[in-house]
Amino acid sequence: MTKKSNSPKKVRIGVVDTMFARYDMGAAARSELEGCPGYGETFTVISRTVPGFKDLAVAAKNLIERDGCAVVVALAMPGSAPIDKECAHEASQGIMLAQVLTSTPILEVFVHEDESDDPVVLASVFENRSRSHARNAYWMLFEPAQLSARAGQGVRQGFGDAGPLDQA
Repeated sequence: MTKKSNSPKKVRIGVVDTMFARYDMGAAARSELEGCPGYGETFTVISRTVPGFKDLAVAAKNLIERDGCAVVVALAMPGSAPIDKECAHEASQGIMLAQVLTSTPILEVFVHEDESDDPVVLASVFENRSRSHARNAYWMLFEPAQLSARAGQGVRQGFGDAGPLDQA
């Protein structure tokens, strides 16, 4: 006779990143999630790395369907060439389709290589956007009021917030 565990099943958050990115976005996202309340007790992180951003949709879908993730953070860096922008659009469409097919949120986190010519600024965008979206994934599952409190506030990930419209 097997004994049933009385401990609740841990929620899983997926992180999928790429080899093509020039910054370790996955490490930043995982680090942010590891600092969230309940890490290891209430939720765990399942991580995968794929070659490029066109591979994100299937990897995210697998994290949901095979690994039981409740949300996935999909991180990548499209290059600056026109073909890279076109491929990023197609990858984005795949991510949206994976969300619809699984009825599960997949937070697309792209940092385009040409968002800044300054490597220090670009690295800070990578770090901030990766961490902010990882935190958003956590809030979606455990603290949705955090998102509601920021509605209409012009909150950005990567660069400074835009702020709400001045309606005076």
